[in-house]
Amino acid sequence: MKHLILVLIIGSLGCVSYEKDDRDQAIQHVVLCWLKEPRNQLHRNQIIEVSKTFRNIPGVLEVRVGEVIESDRAIVDDSFDVAILVVVPDGKCLQDYLDHPLHQKAKKKVLLPLVKKVVIYDFQE
Repeated sequence: MKHLILVLIIGSLGCVSYEKDDRDQAIQHVVLCWLKEPRNQLHRNQIIEVSKTFRNIPGVLEVRVGEVIESDRAIVDDSFDVAILVVVPDGKCLQDYLDHPLHQKAKKKVLLPLVKKVVIYDFQE
């Protein structure tokens, strides 16, 4: 009988619904940057530091930024220099982030002068 009760309790847990927060269906905005001067540490650092300021833009839930990890594995693309991840709750906030003066200033003053190629992937969980 104890086993039956335990099975019923465990089985019913799948029916419990949890309230989702903004991150559950957030948009992940992934930006890969190739520098005009590949592997230039000063330029990598400038992009990393300016990208951290995106945390101050309203609607941005999270910002992560870092350098490429070199790999010998053929499946890994390690040709870029810096990756930036910006998480926003929805499409409107993504557009607001892109249009925000802080983002536009960083793009104009740091990214465009230093970066030769950018590839962006947007996806939603």
